[in-house]
Amino acid sequence: MRDLERALADITEIRSQMARGTQFRGYGPVTIATTGLLTILAGGAQALLLPEPAADIGGYLILWVVVAAVSAIMIGVEMVARARRMHSGLADEMLYTAVEQFMPAAVAGTLLTVVLVRSAPQSVWMLPGLWQIIFALGVFASCRTLPRPIFAAGAWYLAAGLANLAFANAENGLSPWAMAVPYGVGQLYIAAVLYRSVGAHDGED
Repeated sequence: MRDLERALADITEIRSQMARGTQFRGYGPVTIATTGLLTILAGGAQALLLPEPAADIGGYLILWVVVAAVSAIMIGVEMVARARRMHSGLADEMLYTAVEQFMPAAVAGTLLTVVLVRSAPQSVWMLPGLWQIIFALGVFASCRTLPRPIFAAGAWYLAAGLANLAFANAENGLSPWAMAVPYGVGQLYIAAVLYRSVGAHDGED
């Protein structure tokens, strides 16, 4: 019985190692591009509906949390479908690896938002920059199973986040373009890289 358990554990470990060394093709270029366009549209919506976001932090957070949630759901649903189609027997391991790589950044961003809003509301203007830095860390963590040019996307988000923190203040830190430009450009760039890498191999236009 112990030999069987050991053999099963070894097989699981081998499959996990294979998943970590295989390029993940679960991210669809079209969906990633859609999330970038959604961010740009949300920036326009904020400019129209929340001209003074600092006076309506609740509305600001609702807008961008909804955008993040919708984007995550879109990407997650497609990840599962594509992984099962393109990775077949390794699909579960590939999905687990992809989630494992990005989840710490997602959790950190969520907790940071809650703590900042509850304990230091005067510093909420820093959120766009902090979100982008944390997102960059998630991208960097995912690079080992994605095409190499994705590293540049992580560098873009890191630079955008640092620029936001360096040049923004309490008056303009929550500008709609502080979110729309970094995420719009970043997601469209990632979509282009993914299309060049996998789009021609899975029938995507």
